[in-house]
Amino acid sequence: MSDSRGGSLSGLTDSEAREFHGIFVTSFIVFTLVAIVAHFLAWQWRPWLPSVNGYAMLFEDIKNVAAAYTAVAISA
Repeated sequence: MSDSRGGSLSGLTDSEAREFHGIFVTSFIVFTLVAIVAHFLAWQWRPWLPSVNGYAMLFEDIKNVAAAYTAVAISA
């Protein structure tokens, strides 16, 4: 039996390797785009670098949300 693979280390023919490479590159690009969008949305929701006032501004927001939640809970 002769080996028709041409001594390829992966065992794939040239056309199979090109097809696999195309699928791999496309999948990697799609994954990267999804990751970029996810990071952008996470940044919009809650930036992971502090603002000029540092994280103190975040604590003020937490106090405001807690006060609003308490007011809604009491009125219900």
